[in-house]
Amino acid sequence: MPESPRAFQQIDGSPAPDLEVARLLLESYLPRDEEQARFREEMLAFIDAHPTDAHERTCLEGHLTAACFLLDHAEERALLTHHAKLGRWLQLGGHVDGDANLPAAALREGTEESGIEGILLDPSPFDLDIHSIPARGDEPEHLHLDVRFLGRAPEGAREVISEESLELGWFGPDELSGLNTDPSVTRLFDLTFD
Repeated sequence: MPESPRAFQQIDGSPAPDLEVARLLLESYLPRDEEQARFREEMLAFIDAHPTDAHERTCLEGHLTAACFLLDHAEERALLTHHAKLGRWLQLGGHVDGDANLPAAALREGTEESGIEGILLDPSPFDLDIHSIPARGDEPEHLHLDVRFLGRAPEGAREVISEESLELGWFGPDELSGLNTDPSVTRLFDLTFD
């Protein structure tokens, strides 16, 4: 297999509680279009409005999240989770729980939700998305400000379903039709497999 043009590497998993770490990462992100520029500016404004808790679940208006769009070793398919709570096929990811080291949080979420160890990650944001999460129980409707990273599984990796998933599946870009997913997941496939 030829060397990947992507900057996959081992990520320093050290937590960083200071939101300045997330701010600097978002400031360095070069948006590819107007929508990405808007998401970037809204995320930076959100951090400014919530300088101590934008990365905590206790910020009820919304919070930063991190995702790992995990490719197989050959970079031909991506692993999606059939999310147990939302009932849709989504990329791996979730709450950062106070960690402003967003690449480390994405790697942690990708590893926990896939059961795959040894994932390499490109530490630069790959995509940004802001979406609403419906109210559930005592949790009000709120925003997820999702910073997404591209990951690659090691050769021969085998996924293991976590309690957050109904199932896991590897999909190529031509296998999305008929899946209950959302446009932002389709966008990730389009960006990766153009």
